[in-house]
Amino acid sequence: MRKIVFDIETRNIFSDVGSQNPADLDISLVGVYDYETGLYTSYVQEEFELMWPLFEKADQLITYNGDHFDIPLLNKYFKKEGRGDLSTIKSLDILKEIRNAYGRRMKLDQVAEGTFGVHKSGNGLEAVAWWRTGEIEKIRKYCLDDVKITKDVYEYALKNKKLIFKEGPFNKEIKLDTKHWELVEEIKTQSLFG
Repeated sequence: MRKIVFDIETRNIFSDVGSQNPADLDISLVGVYDYETGLYTSYVQEEFELMWPLFEKADQLITYNGDHFDIPLLNKYFKKEGRGDLSTIKSLDILKEIRNAYGRRMKLDQVAEGTFGVHKSGNGLEAVAWWRTGEIEKIRKYCLDDVKITKDVYEYALKNKKLIFKEGPFNKEIKLDTKHWELVEEIKTQSLFG
């Protein structure tokens, strides 16, 4: 199974576009980790042609808040170029799994701090500001840091069936049922009897 971990940074924010729909935003950069090659790569919008083959060969997309944000936003570009529909690829949204298990959402930074004792290297608002000042390398580093944290969170949860998050001075544990995370969907066959 070819798995892709990815994260998106944008050129603007919801208040700029007057909408809460992620697909109304514009992408500045996409960071990707490909399990098949073991490589971290990043792509600005003008380089998407080089990135699309990774997604076209993917069996699973791994994200943090991707079902709500990253996939619909990237899908806008994917569909526009006649590539297909990213929502047809199996998706594992770690934030959705946390919400289903724990009953609420939480920031990736809380999970990174609780599970690994590290913080994210920035935030999305900073990435938009960096875009506006032309600091692409800062966006690239921040986005790939988030991809690495998401990958590490995914692997930790898969191995330990839990994640830990920081809330105030306390670390709290979230038990996760990960048995469906890596299942390759079985091909269903029908028998026709006449």
